[in-house]
Amino acid sequence: MRKLFLLFLPLFAASCGQVKQQVSAPEPVNVMSFNIRYDNPEDSLDNWKYRKDRAANAIRFYDVDILGTQEVLHNQLEDLKQRLPEYGVIGVGREDGKEKGEYSALWYKKERFNLLDSGYFWLSETPEVAGSKGWDGACERIASWAKLQDKASGKEFFALNTHLDHVGVVARREGISLILDRINALSDGLPVIVTGDFNSEPESDVIKHVTDPSNPEHLTDARQASPIVYGPAWSFHDFGKIPYDKRPLIDYVFVRNRLKVLRYGVLAETEENAFLSDHAPILVTVE
Repeated sequence: MRKLFLLFLPLFAASCGQVKQQVSAPEPVNVMSFNIRYDNPEDSLDNWKYRKDRAANAIRFYDVDILGTQEVLHNQLEDLKQRLPEYGVIGVGREDGKEKGEYSALWYKKERFNLLDSGYFWLSETPEVAGSKGWDGACERIASWAKLQDKASGKEFFALNTHLDHVGVVARREGISLILDRINALSDGLPVIVTGDFNSEPESDVIKHVTDPSNPEHLTDARQASPIVYGPAWSFHDFGKIPYDKRPLIDYVFVRNRLKVLRYGVLAETEENAFLSDHAPILVTVE
């Protein structure tokens, strides 16, 4: 009997090892925040028609899994959908809740993620009213969100993308308070990823409110949490027109709930002095 047991022991060990190999460990997730600049005919050689292929190629080259885009007009959305068929997208035009105005479009890689739930709301006193403008804001502002499940690991994420007002001080402050409340209500304790153009620098009251550790709803700035930081300390350059030392950092990726930041980069690259946009994309890897 003892010989028989010893004979089968290696088979049991191999079987146990095989089971372990079938369990997929969570893979890192590449996250990008990218203000693509709206399709403005006055942009001359920086117009979208000259940039759309480069922008789409950058997204694919950096193997982005979750992508938050801002200032996306409907024709730009269609251009990106055509060039990035491997991505699903959530979002509506901010002016009418359909196709009018800019989208804060949230993209995810369909091959990697199941879309469990999604939605959007306006940054205003009436978040469910399409086209509503909030507080002292100059424009309608919107946030798009999704619950995603990694198909390989089964892990779930809550992702949100937004664009705060560029004029209204109250609109930025109240807008981020609304976003933090909605994240708390919608995320069900899942790991949280937030992308966006916040039109606020790191030392501003807005960003301090986002990252305030005394607030149980606070988020962590991926730049501050990353052991590797690549690129400049700014993101907005107006197609290179702003002097280098005057360029502000106003684009962010924030995280919460068990997400470890592995790397952070500002992609301030050019091709023959041509930029991807008037903003540099932010690329972050988390696990």
